[in-house]
Amino acid sequence: MKRGDSDYEAALEAVVEILKDRARNGCQPLTYGDLSALLLAGHHAVPAHQGPLPFLLEDASVQESPDGHKPLISALVVLQDELRPSTGFFKLARRPPYAATRKGDNETIWIKELEDLRRQYNTG
Repeated sequence: MKRGDSDYEAALEAVVEILKDRARNGCQPLTYGDLSALLLAGHHAVPAHQGPLPFLLEDASVQESPDGHKPLISALVVLQDELRPSTGFFKLARRPPYAATRKGDNETIWIKELEDLRRQYNTG
């Protein structure tokens, strides 16, 4: 599975929908393993470790916030041992156009993204 392939695009669409659903239902983070299992249940074989998952998460955030004004939806996916996003999330948050509105240390950036996601997806 590679960027641009039909399998990749279908998996990307599934990632976006899973994360939007998660955001609408309380913004509770999920692990890479949890996301991988949900994708597999939807017939998208994406391993939690190695493979395209980091690219899918980056592309999901870029798709949902191309200009950097919306929160990065990939903030919802965390490492099992650390219960916080991987370094890829923080690298994305610190590059243009996202860096313009994301300041502080990793913890500050992540918590603000989660708060912004809650506000954006709060339907109540």
